[in-house]
Amino acid sequence: MLHFWETHWGQLVSALIYSLIGIGMFALAFTVLRKMMPFNVYKELEEDQNIALGILMASVMIGISIIISSAIR
Repeated sequence: MLHFWETHWGQLVSALIYSLIGIGMFALAFTVLRKMMPFNVYKELEEDQNIALGILMASVMIGISIIISSAIR
């Protein structure tokens, strides 16, 4: 019975570590993307209500998430 808990705790810890690494890489990618834009992303999204930029950012973030997920597997 003890072996059962050790196995699941080990899997839980590794899942949490991989999740933290993935979230960190995602945040880094978002920061790099934001710095590469020649305009203020937050101003465009919040004040100017630029829907096209929102769709573009969402599609890039989904693509980066798929790449990070594949790399972790």
